[in-house]
Amino acid sequence: MSGTLAESATRAVNGLTARWARTVAAEDGTVFSAAGVWPLLAFLADGAGGAARAELSDALGVPADAAAAAARGLLADLASVTGLDAALGLWTHQSLRLRGDWRAGLPAGTQGTFGDDLITAQERLDAWAAERTDGLVERMPMKLTRDARVVLAGALSLRTTWRQPFTEIPLRPEHGPWQGRTLLGLFRRSVRPDRVGVAATPDGHVTSLTIPGDNGIDVHLVLGEEGMTPGQVITAGVGLVERAFPVTEGGRLPLGHAGPGLHVEQRPSASPEPTALDVRTVAYEVRADHDLLADPDLFGLTTAQYTPGAHFPGIADAPLAIGAARQSAVAQFGAKGFRAGAVTAVAARAGSAPRHTHTTTVLTLTYDRPFAFLTTTRSPRLLLTTGWVTSPVPYPAMRLTPPAV
Repeated sequence: MSGTLAESATRAVNGLTARWARTVAAEDGTVFSAAGVWPLLAFLADGAGGAARAELSDALGVPADAAAAAARGLLADLASVTGLDAALGLWTHQSLRLRGDWRAGLPAGTQGTFGDDLITAQERLDAWAAERTDGLVERMPMKLTRDARVVLAGALSLRTTWRQPFTEIPLRPEHGPWQGRTLLGLFRRSVRPDRVGVAATPDGHVTSLTIPGDNGIDVHLVLGEEGMTPGQVITAGVGLVERAFPVTEGGRLPLGHAGPGLHVEQRPSASPEPTALDVRTVAYEVRADHDLLADPDLFGLTTAQYTPGAHFPGIADAPLAIGAARQSAVAQFGAKGFRAGAVTAVAARAGSAPRHTHTTTVLTLTYDRPFAFLTTTRSPRLLLTTGWVTSPVPYPAMRLTPPAV
């Protein structure tokens, strides 16, 4: 994908992430992937007409005429990152004939068919979802129905191993919603205080930690002030990823309380390093299902779901309308690494004690209450998955499987 096209697609995906973050229900924990939705909307826009085309273009943030090329480039770029897999699948009912020019615009090897045996067809779709996410998402997020004529699905799978692993510890929060619980905590000392930063956002101060993986994928943990909503913290995280707010890095923070969850002090130390960063966080697994048609304006699907109507004349001669659009996503964070998977599907129906000799400035960062996480490619900073942690793994508990690399 050309530089200009890559930049526009990255901005568009990150923009959809920010808008989705403001609306997603996260009180019980959530994870979602705008990068998993965006290519599907782009290919739909390429074949849409009338008001449906205009709405999809607005939701995408790019003209409908350029959407398919941008989606192909985005999928290719995602697949080129080590540890990141992206796939597109298209299945059509055996009675439907697609327009050749629209079908030719899809990545090669994406098309299959299904008939009236919905049980067998569903098994094939579920197997595709599981295979494309390394088993994290075990089935397609929707069930085939008798009136389904087209199923367009996207799968995103990512895994990374920490350059510096964490040590598992028991973590017992002294206040907040996790007070009284013993959690599977993770501890790590680093000599890179620049990995943490504090920013003032319109909704309050946030502390952000960047944890680099070994393959060009980073995970950002964002803790907001008490009282900030999940949507506000996630939105702040998106702004930090896009460098929309000035950030004071760890090495320039004053002594004392420096930001949410962050304290800076000087301590005697056996190490000559002038600054250290101690991080305590929690292991977590988050799963969520999203009905995209619950907020159709966000995804440009308001008109496209109405019947009667021929909203996709560029896809097939037969009138088509969106009957379902859903996403299932999973994220796991552990001592050795992170992995996540998301499957999005859209169905179209017929229209109708050491010796202390030095002094070290120690930054202590503790995530002991709900916080946001965002995963990105390192360059450009494309948002892959985003979420909110409310239910950490208890201690002792079955350890998370180290992500494959």
